[in-house]
Amino acid sequence: MPTSRAPRWRPSPLLVASAGVHGGAAAAILAQLQLWPWALGAVAANHALLAAAGLWPRSRLLGPNWTHLPTPAGAAPARIALTLDDGPDPEVTPRVLELLERHGARATFFCIGERVAAHPALARQIAAAGHALENHSQRHLASFSLLGPHRLRAEIERAQEVIAASTGTRPRFFRAPAGLRNPFLDPVLQRLGLTLASWTRRGFDTRERRPQRVLGALTRALSAGDILLLHDGHAARSASGEPVVLEVLPQLLGALRAAGLTPVTLRDALSP
Repeated sequence: MPTSRAPRWRPSPLLVASAGVHGGAAAAILAQLQLWPWALGAVAANHALLAAAGLWPRSRLLGPNWTHLPTPAGAAPARIALTLDDGPDPEVTPRVLELLERHGARATFFCIGERVAAHPALARQIAAAGHALENHSQRHLASFSLLGPHRLRAEIERAQEVIAASTGTRPRFFRAPAGLRNPFLDPVLQRLGLTLASWTRRGFDTRERRPQRVLGALTRALSAGDILLLHDGHAARSASGEPVVLEVLPQLLGALRAAGLTPVTLRDALSP
């Protein structure tokens, strides 16, 4: 559980400015009532900006957000992070683990709490193979970005408990469902000791059925420090009927090896 020694939450510059806009609008209306259309217009524009920031998964306007691995000190090997969302899936995840083991690669699995609760042995298998299990919310709600602070915390904290109970290790990273969020998320993550992580690029493999299109999106301008997103849950099916991730992953791992890039977990990137 979070401790009292956790650093105090510091709002982002946008949130500080938003508080100023609301305070200024209220002061303007109180000082001169006829200014209310301008004041409400400023508030509406501010809310539109906050909504746009929440709909941009790679945005840092609402708080810290990993879109790239931190640069390692010294002459560390070139690293890249391979992340898989929406699992564990009893059909797909074991085959993903086999492919990763065959290539000697480590990955970060952003897991849905309900799925971990349904398949705890599979969650333990992921951890035993040296991969990291992180928090992708309890239910992966389509309305996640519309939740208030109390329901956000309940969704995230419940997933923390489920994953910890299954694997013995509490997640250290969180990824919002579809990457969408609102201004209430950052203080909740701070309180729970979690770091928000999105991605550098994604293959849209939950809807793209052509493996080569997914592979091309992930490998275009590939470089050290990238965070790549695939899905072992909710995976689209290729023309052959196979989950797209299973056709993309061997080629992707081969491309990483050819480029001299070592797949690591996000937790590995926290280490010096």
